[in-house]
Amino acid sequence: MAEENLTRLNKYLSEVGYCSRRKADALIEQGRVTINGAVPEMGTKVAPGDEVRVNGELIVPPKKDNVYLAFNKPIGIVCTTNPKEKKNIVDYINFPTRIFPIGRLDKPSEGLILMTDDGDIVNKILRARNNHEKEYIVTVDRNITQDFIERMSNGIPILDTVTRKCEVEQLTRNTFRIVLTQGLNRQIRRMCEYLGYEVVKLKRIRIMNIPLDVPVGKYRHLTEKELADLNSLLGESTKTEEGSLPGPNKPEKAPKTSAPRSRKTDRPLKKKEGFRKNRRQKGES
Repeated sequence: MAEENLTRLNKYLSEVGYCSRRKADALIEQGRVTINGAVPEMGTKVAPGDEVRVNGELIVPPKKDNVYLAFNKPIGIVCTTNPKEKKNIVDYINFPTRIFPIGRLDKPSEGLILMTDDGDIVNKILRARNNHEKEYIVTVDRNITQDFIERMSNGIPILDTVTRKCEVEQLTRNTFRIVLTQGLNRQIRRMCEYLGYEVVKLKRIRIMNIPLDVPVGKYRHLTEKELADLNSLLGESTKTEEGSLPGPNKPEKAPKTSAPRSRKTDRPLKKKEGFRKNRRQKGES
């Protein structure tokens, strides 16, 4: 086992809050401490998973509380933990312990993203079959029509599938609100592009029961009530790979349609790099 994973016994007893190092040395000398049932020598090191007892009492490290943050991601920050990306979200937040984002929000988009060190909750939230809501405010480059609202609501053929029906509401002449329950790669941008619109601003304002209520670039810890409500909503969620498959209401495979025409050239729009059909990874919607 790697040396860095080992801890001197007296330091271990001190770090878990049982006693001071000096007191631990005395207990070890008196033979009152055991590791995996054996009395250790002074200076013995403890490995992860070792059973440490003092006077027969099992010494268990205190349970670490998980971290759950609501972060308002600015435009330009990348949702990756890769340190090679200069504008990665982890370095930007600079949280004192290791955390990672739940899902993605594209570099040109802003708004709510959850950060945590709890892998289980990540899987539960991200699985497609779980139908968890994400709400966005979107501004496009021209006036919205009733036809646009209806078609966005009823499903758009992108990425070799048809998007799920969703709630769409017009707010201003070129701004709408949309609530999704799936997370196809760049989903909203692709849906708008299919209808001949370009997204000029995209902001996520809610994930399930968590609202966006902090300034851009700031974060806050989720409240106990938010966590309780979140866990209640996740109660029936699967965190297995099976849960990533579409459920009984699986959308039909997208019908073959001619490519949408450019408003300026009346020629088929060229596929943008990264918009290939097989790129259906989860990502910003």
